[in-house]
Parts: sequence; structure tokens; C-alpha cells
Amino acid sequence: MKVVAFNGSPHPDGVVARGISIVAGELAREGIDTLTVHVGAGPIQGCTACMWCRKAGNEGCVIEGDPVNEAREMLSDARGVILGSPVYYGGIAGTFKCFLDRLFYSGSGLGHKVGATVVSLRRSGGIAVFHQLNNYLNLAQAVITPGIYWDVIHGSNAEETMDDLEGVQIMETQGRNMAWLIKALASGSREFPPPPTPKRKHTNFIR
Repeated sequence: MKVVAFNGSPHPDGVVARGISIVAGELAREGIDTLTVHVGAGPIQGCTACMWCRKAGNEGCVIEGDPVNEAREMLSDARGVILGSPVYYGGIAGTFKCFLDRLFYSGSGLGHKVGATVVSLRRSGGIAVFHQLNNYLNLAQAVITPGIYWDVIHGSNAEETMDDLEGVQIMETQGRNMAWLIKALASGSREFPPPPTPKRKHTNFIR
């Protein structure tokens, strides 16, 4: 079993990376490997709404040269995903937002797989980013890992993060719950296969 974690911070060894590593440590104890991919340093272009990915026969994003399409391939045989972002002006870090928009709009393949989040911050804004990240997971029909609190961890650097004892506990619990959920879905889906995804009915309220 494998989980893919995307580090959306510009820093490969910062607070987001430490949070992901704590979650990954608990997954490893349950025999689940984690592949961590650093995508936050950019440059990654945002979605241009060209709709190429929605046309019959096309797969992935038409924009090449960055990690988006490669990420789709990584997720194809993964059981779950971890989305990790710092808080920038009360929102997801810009480069990571571009990555997520294109990855999820072009099809992440996460339907009925397990999703989790890691949010790092110095002081405030974590809940907003937590909700924003979960919006991607929810619309992809991923099963969101339950937690004991919002999945945020504080610190200005990876070392300081370990002083946030509650944040560390939140990440540890997230890892244990994610491992349980992955195994429960793997076992249960043999008897109860997930329902098919219906074709979306788009209704525009423009007159």
C-alpha cells in the first residue's frame, strides 16, 4: 500500500515537511509507504480554463513541463494522498494552488480513495487553508480522514514545530486514522464496491 504526499511549501525541509513526516511515520508503523513529492518551489502555471482536459480522448493537462501530469500518474496506483500547505495571507501557497487547480480539474483519480491534509502556520489562518484543501478532496470524492482537531501544526521552522505538542499529536492521530481508513476501505470494498461516479449535470444560473 502506498500514499503520495505533496509538499506545497517552497521549503523542502520546513514545517509542512515535518508535519508530513509525522503522519508518514504512523503510516509506516502500519505497513503503508509514503512517497513525498516537493512541488511548492515552482514555477507552476495556473489553469487557463482551456478545457482541453475535458474533451473526449484527452487525459491530463495540456500544459507540460511541470509536475502536474506526473502527479496524476503517481496517484493512479496509490491508496491515498496527503496535501500539505503553509498559510499565505490566509490561503493556500500560490504555487501549490496552481498545482492543485490543474491536478484536480484534469482528474486526480482519487474517487473513494483516502485524503488527508497538513497545514503549517506561524500564528493564524490555518482553519481557512484546512477547509480549502479539503474542498479539493471532497469534490474528487475522496474519503477524508477524520481527526481530533483541525489538521494544523505551528512553527517558524521544523525544529520549533516539535514544541507544538498538540499539533504533533494531531498529525500522529491523522496518520493512525488514515492507515485504519485505508485498510478498512480496502477490506470493505471487496464486499461493497464503491458506487459508480455519475455524469455531472451542470446548471448555470445566468439569464
